[in-house]
This record gives sequence, structure tokens and C-alpha cells, in this order.
Amino acid sequence: MELNEINKQIQNNPISKEQAKKQFVDMTKELDIKHTFSFDEAYEIGMELRKRKAFRDQITQLEDIGKKEGHFLTPEETKKLNPVKHTFADGCYIREIFNPANELLVTKIHKKEHPFFLMQGKMSILTEDGIKHIEAPHHGITKPGTKRIIFTHTDCVFVTVHATDKTTVEEVEKQVIAEDFTDPEIAIEDINRLKESIKLKQQ
Repeated sequence: MELNEINKQIQNNPISKEQAKKQFVDMTKELDIKHTFSFDEAYEIGMELRKRKAFRDQITQLEDIGKKEGHFLTPEETKKLNPVKHTFADGCYIREIFNPANELLVTKIHKKEHPFFLMQGKMSILTEDGIKHIEAPHHGITKPGTKRIIFTHTDCVFVTVHATDKTTVEEVEKQVIAEDFTDPEIAIEDINRLKESIKLKQQ
């Protein structure tokens, strides 16, 4: 079976986990393949990748529709209503942004892991694991491949910190922001995260 035929089967007529396992075992025997992973590991990675891709497709479509229908701010409006303070300090770039209350925002795609801090306010964030509600003071870690849709319930101050050797905002943005989800750095990090997730579940 050719790869494009397999892709069509997965999209149009997906098989059950039991059928997939039988196919995996049969093909492994037929082709005399030696694996470094079990079927369950491969299946779990596949399901996680499918879930992640579905969310990314949906959030991209939602952003496109929202922009066409005027639900999201234009770049000019965003810059005016959401002032940003940029600070550089010994290998770090600190970005502080003010978001007014009752604003619907869509973020860019992050390709580097970094900490974030909600210093003021309350917001709801649409993620691939559902909607999360956070309130200051709050901090967390942004993973590569993250793209968020945010609604601010109150005025908010949001800070991110990025490790970098760059010295201008433009250079940092090229380093930490992906144009789209096909960026190779995101794909590599996705696989690494899935491997770590499986290891933790097996312990």
C-alpha cells in the first residue's frame, strides 16, 4: 500500500485500534521489521498528533473567520490598544503587554519554550485541552507550537521572558515566532514532547 493510499484510508475510513494493531503485527512480520517502539506507543503518538493537528486546523480557521467578520482587532488596532514594553537583560528579552478588558485576542505561534506571567487581571484561554481560566498572580510555561485565543475579563498585564542572544525586537521575533505550524522546529519539539509524555505515563 502506497503512503498516499494510507493517508486517504486514515482520513476517509479509519480503522479501529484492534484492526490497526493486527495490521501493525502482520506488516511487521511480513516485512521482517525490527521496532524500537511498541504498537501502543506508536498508536498513542499517532492519536496525540491527530488531536493536535485538529486543534491547530480549527484555531487557524477560527482566526481566519474571525478576521473576515471583524471579531479580532486589526494589527493597527492591536498595536494601539495593547501597548508593549520591551526590555533586554543579560541574555533575556522581557515582553510586557497590556490587554484591556473584554478583548478577544489571537496570539502568534510560539516555537520556543518560555515562561509567562499574568501579573494583573483575569482571562480565559482556548487551548487544545479546552478552555482554561487564569487569574493573577499566575505563571506557566508556553510550549513550542502554542497558539492561543484569549478573552480578557478585566484589564490584564501579561509578561513573557525569552532566552536569547539577539539584541533587537525584530531579531527576537524571528527567533521565537513561527510563520505557521509547518515550521521544522515545532515538528521536532512535538515529537520530543510526545516521547516524554509516553515515558511519564509508563513510569
